[in-house]
Amino acid sequence: MEHGYGVARIHLMALRHSAFYSPFLLTVASGHLRAEGLEATYDLAASGQALAAALADGRCHVAQSAVATSFAALERGERIDVAHFAQINERDGFFLAGRRPEPGFTWDRLRGRRVLVDHFFQPLAMFRYGLWRMGVDVGALDVVDAGDVASIERAFRDGAGDYVHLQGPAPQQLEHEGIASVVAAVGDAVGPVAFSSLCADRAWLGSDMARAFMRAYRRARGQAIAAPAGEIAARLREAGFFPAIDPAVLAATVAAYQRLGCWTADPAISPAAYERLLDVFLHGGLITRRHPYEAAVAAPP
Repeated sequence: MEHGYGVARIHLMALRHSAFYSPFLLTVASGHLRAEGLEATYDLAASGQALAAALADGRCHVAQSAVATSFAALERGERIDVAHFAQINERDGFFLAGRRPEPGFTWDRLRGRRVLVDHFFQPLAMFRYGLWRMGVDVGALDVVDAGDVASIERAFRDGAGDYVHLQGPAPQQLEHEGIASVVAAVGDAVGPVAFSSLCADRAWLGSDMARAFMRAYRRARGQAIAAPAGEIAARLREAGFFPAIDPAVLAATVAAYQRLGCWTADPAISPAAYERLLDVFLHGGLITRRHPYEAAVAAPP
């Protein structure tokens, strides 16, 4: 391989671990990388900073992240060597779950209610933008920061809040246990957007390894879109992903993401999806200007 990245071992990292990222997980779980002569390691990064450092020093070749992670440096006027080269999801993957079934749920029911919301920068920005698109002022809610993902779920299980904002399969598992009912998908409120993506060092994107990875990833995306949800869930569990989640719950979560249209056939991050991302972050006051597409995004290898 080129650029000194080795011949056979590819190192993958993720900021978060969710069925939402099934196309990325299937790249490993279904043997697509092995078919390209690559053996993969997969790790969760301790933080966004740890992931960026790993990409910079070559300990990680490809990372699951988000285009929006580039905005802080771009706001400072810095050039970044990491580029987002393929989408994982073109919709928000968070669900709202309440204490009881609400077949006719509308977003205005959140007014005056305590909602445990993931306060990581992008999920919170998307939640606020989705509220705005649904005609609800965020100030009309009691928005609660219960901590990290595990703490949010634990707080809701312990009785805190009327609604909870989580990625799958956590809310589906809560529903399976009779603790909550999924009432809405934030992805429906926000619409198509550059949500989560794969990123890498710009130099690495010119390598043979990058092209081999991309061939594997394209096949995995096709599988995530077209394969039965139960088959995908079985593959993920066989690979050791989500051992604590009920198999039927995992399959239901994958099916929900398929219905939402999170995974589309073209892996490129479209300019339209990027422009909607800028809309979200400008709405939240998290950026001050519309950064050029090319500053954060590259074409797939």
